[in-house]
Amino acid sequence: MSGDSVDTTPPSTMHSTQALRRLLARARTIMAGPGEAEDRLERITHIIAAELVAEVCSIYVRRAGDMLELYATQGLKSDAIHNTRLRMGEGLVGDIAAHARPLALSDAQNHPNFAYRPETGEELFYSLMGVPAVRGGRVVGVLVVQNRTQRHYTDEEVETLETVAMVVAEMVAGGELVDQSELTPVDGIGSKPLRLEGLRLHSGIGLGVAVLHQPLYRVDQVVADDPVQEHQRLNDAYAEMHGALQDMMETSAFEEAGEHRDIMEAYRMIASDAGWLEKLHTAIDSGLTAEAAVERVQNDLKTRMSQVADPYIRERIHDIEDLGIRLMRYLCGDGDQRTEDLPMHVVLVARTLGPAQLFDYDVSRLRALVLEEGSPTSHAAIVARALDIPVVAHVKEAVDRIEQGDAVVVDGDAARVFVRPGEDIQQTFKDALKARTVQARKYDALRELPARTLDGVDVTLSINAGLLVDLRRMHETGANGIGLYRTEVPFMVRPEFPNVDEQEIIYREILDGADGKPVVFRTLDVGGDKVLPYWEPGEEENPAMGWRSIRISLDRPAMLRQQLRALVRASAGRELRVMFPMIAQVSEFLAAKTLLEMELSRHHERGLVAPTRVTTGSMLEVPALAFQLKALLRHSDFVSVGSNDLMQFLFASDRGNARLAGRYDTLAPSVLSFLRAVVLECEEAEKPVSLCGEMAGYPIDAMALIGIGFRNLSLVPSSIGPVKAMIRSLELRSLEQYMRSISDMDHRSFREMLRGFAQDHKVEI
Repeated sequence: MSGDSVDTTPPSTMHSTQALRRLLARARTIMAGPGEAEDRLERITHIIAAELVAEVCSIYVRRAGDMLELYATQGLKSDAIHNTRLRMGEGLVGDIAAHARPLALSDAQNHPNFAYRPETGEELFYSLMGVPAVRGGRVVGVLVVQNRTQRHYTDEEVETLETVAMVVAEMVAGGELVDQSELTPVDGIGSKPLRLEGLRLHSGIGLGVAVLHQPLYRVDQVVADDPVQEHQRLNDAYAEMHGALQDMMETSAFEEAGEHRDIMEAYRMIASDAGWLEKLHTAIDSGLTAEAAVERVQNDLKTRMSQVADPYIRERIHDIEDLGIRLMRYLCGDGDQRTEDLPMHVVLVARTLGPAQLFDYDVSRLRALVLEEGSPTSHAAIVARALDIPVVAHVKEAVDRIEQGDAVVVDGDAARVFVRPGEDIQQTFKDALKARTVQARKYDALRELPARTLDGVDVTLSINAGLLVDLRRMHETGANGIGLYRTEVPFMVRPEFPNVDEQEIIYREILDGADGKPVVFRTLDVGGDKVLPYWEPGEEENPAMGWRSIRISLDRPAMLRQQLRALVRASAGRELRVMFPMIAQVSEFLAAKTLLEMELSRHHERGLVAPTRVTTGSMLEVPALAFQLKALLRHSDFVSVGSNDLMQFLFASDRGNARLAGRYDTLAPSVLSFLRAVVLECEEAEKPVSLCGEMAGYPIDAMALIGIGFRNLSLVPSSIGPVKAMIRSLELRSLEQYMRSISDMDHRSFREMLRGFAQDHKVEI
């Protein structure tokens, strides 16, 4: 193969918009012309091969069972038509279909995914360029060209083939080549009940009727007859979409400030991006209609960004996809989406959801949200939490497996979705929903009462927060304050790093909203699974134990100083509580504290109003710090145990690994022994110690923590009521005596023993 010539110069015709228009027009004419569908498809392969100067052009069509069947070819053996089949993911053609992305290879035969089919005669051809034919968000075929030489296909050539593939997709979707029943995803389950697993983004129970969010519109005409008219149609639809977004922002849902309003403002800024509109007009210039231009640009975006691992960037891509779908609505004359036909109780099911799309529905009818994608920092998830709608994400194939009108139960607590459940399951969850309502009333009645045990020991219950909307939950639950404010969350929902003034506004709003209750600000904790959209820290083999959190802050001291400066300014005339995360040794804490002292001195020198008091604490998440606790407590005003990271470091167990889920228990003897030692050290130094993290949010775990000496817990707002009810039904002396009696046992976990204690002593867990 080394003796073969290498053609690295792309044909000049591929740089010509006129040539692309000619190719599109010819393909469109053939598709709409007379003759059998397969004959027309065959003629399309001939003109593509000629225009792209390729020896081979082949078209594969997706059939039932996710098989890709060769339907037409120019250059391969004709006997291979209908005889060559590849599974999705098999070979290069299958890889293109499975990932919905193009491939351009100068040496295809040496690619690890190359699958040789002797009946085709393709061993003569070295280079390959292939693109998916996408219709309605689903791959319906693959279009491939090949050359004998090692040709280096350009980006322009790939884009040309992608545009032509839209015409082919239109032909396949027309039903002339393949029966329409084969084009519809079928899971083979029919009307049987299903239980689907996912990821909890917001807890709660929701019962209702499935409404599929599939805002897909058929592009009836790909090639434009009058480009000038198409440009005008695009501009008109674009202006109408902007007006509707402005109207949406003026509704009651956005009257109060908060992250959901910030998100929608950012969304409008994306919609105003001239670069996006320019791409759409450029696509029209290539010969496409306005609708086809939108579909072309959106498909290109998906293809180019599908491999981005960063969850924040992926969510911003979803925002742009949302805008494309919204613009398509206005182009198709369906801008004002009607919701009066919605059922009274809606479970919205979607692959993904942009922040504005949630408000296309009557939110008063939304009972739950089921997503195939999504993350805790996704805009849709943040908006849904602000509306207190249960959300379960990462539900595999939800849109394909749930049918419009299905009865659905969403258990946000357990991250499960029950589809077409039987009457017994529905009744169980209806009863659970009623019980939650009764419990909520009971917890509401406890709001003004202290978290005090039966024998008079008070426990401080604070909330973990990261959004302005969490302040409302703090007051509603009667929490004592914010024990952990995650400062990175506002950073993650912004398109760029906020400056000192912007950060000061955020922190002041938090302190104002807390209305005098204490707020502990944790400095920026990014890295690992929390990546900022405007900063690429680089790949790491083990990011949870890599360059993250305080390590980044100390390596980028200007960034930390800006944050500390904003906190000092926002706390003028009030107490400032700052906590540094991921401290592994005392020297790191001292370095961070020195930066805070520098900012306090700078503030004083400028004659500005200072905080009335400043307390500085350390999080204990890295076990090594426990062996320097005496030294740390000489410098730190308080310690807060971060149970989430601490558990994975103690057990060397990745908390994101599903195979290890449940393998180790937070109520294991080793954990309680470790935490008890920490409490004793802090008591001896007369320094406060708290625990924040998931562990504090479960009544039985919280009971154990109180039993070993914790008197300050920080938990999610929804756990305040259950944990307070547990505390008020607990006699602490009996618990402490019981825990001393079992402390030396060699059990894997004390969970069941503590559950038995609670039952015997009528402790509410």
